[in-house]
Amino acid sequence: QVQLVESGGGLVQPGGSLRLSCAASGFTFSSYAMNWYRQAPGKQHDLVASITSSGSTNYADSVKGRFTISRDNDKNTVYLQMNSLKPEDTAVYFCHVRILFANYWGQGTQVTVSS
Repeated sequence: QVQLVESGGGLVQPGGSLRLSCAASGFTFSSYAMNWYRQAPGKQHDLVASITSSGSTNYADSVKGRFTISRDNDKNTVYLQMNSLKPEDTAVYFCHVRILFANYWGQGTQVTVSS
């Protein structure tokens, strides 16, 4: 079965950096686009970044120039490098993949940006 396991969240000061990882299993990782979403308290899931199977990337305007999504198909892992973090980046970050007509989500990892 499809499994997505995020790691790397934590507490960081404004201006700091974190790298999130999502280890995937149960499907042919290299064939699918992967996404990072986030959900702040009381808000809906927002798409943060996407990477296609060929490596093309797309970002939400709010994180352009600060976040970088990447993938390692040998390790079945997608990453989100987050730099220049701001308090408004505080959220639970989720890894996501859509396979055929089904959506799969990880359990999420908390990122808190605070001094």
